[in-house]
Amino acid sequence: MKVAIVGAAGLVGKELTRQFAEDHQVWPLTHRELDITDAPSVQRVLFSKRPDLIINSAVLGVEACEINPAMARSVNIVGAENLASAANALDSDFLQLSTNYVFDGKLGIDSFYTIEDTPRPLNVYGQTKLAGERAATAISSKCFIVRTSWVFGVDKENFFGTAHRALLRSEKIRAATDVRASVTYVRDLVSRIREIVARRHYSTYHVVNEGSCSYFDFAWEAGRLIKLSDSHLTDLIEPVKRSDLRQNAQRPSNTPMRCLASESLALQPLRVWPLALAEYINEDLH
Repeated sequence: MKVAIVGAAGLVGKELTRQFAEDHQVWPLTHRELDITDAPSVQRVLFSKRPDLIINSAVLGVEACEINPAMARSVNIVGAENLASAANALDSDFLQLSTNYVFDGKLGIDSFYTIEDTPRPLNVYGQTKLAGERAATAISSKCFIVRTSWVFGVDKENFFGTAHRALLRSEKIRAATDVRASVTYVRDLVSRIREIVARRHYSTYHVVNEGSCSYFDFAWEAGRLIKLSDSHLTDLIEPVKRSDLRQNAQRPSNTPMRCLASESLALQPLRVWPLALAEYINEDLH
């Protein structure tokens, strides 16, 4: 199978390229090679290769979307429309990456969002990603939507990718206690995407590691895995409220997810997040 991976320079795009290259002919496309907001360019580039599967992992981040809503619409909505249109014209499968931020986080504390729950995004990022989902499914007859959450992996310089390194350097971390979600190891995410694509059941999937946590829980587990004592972790990890953090975009407070579509295909839940984190930390430090 010929696979075009859009957004190939990002964390997810790199892992998609690595894993799909094991079994398929992969064509990684960075922003430099393809501007997804330019419809003629998308048609020209993709029609030249005629991939069997197009995966869109290109995205504008949460804070950037809040600062520049027009750019958010261009990348997250128009970009998805352009790629889905090309996929439909080529009769290719299309997979659109999306997010837990399509939900408002107002479920009960022990509940998990499924595709039966109505999306109600709170910020521009979530609003434009949801609109991108809807555009893709309206245009492409062979469309997968994969929502994921708090993705971590090698070379991703976000809280989840770097907490263990900061703690090893005895740097203090501020970690919110009142924001909970699922976390996702990028290798597990892409492994499940490969399984989904192989089954060709076009639906919306929630692909995350099992369980949920807060930023504080995640940092504490990262510290435990690198063998720091509880007293040391208490000194290093400062519990804070979401409102204490300087963020432009409002975040939903509670968005763990569960995948009904995977269950219908007899795909087992991904491993629990502490096991995935342990593997990541071991790889990152050795």
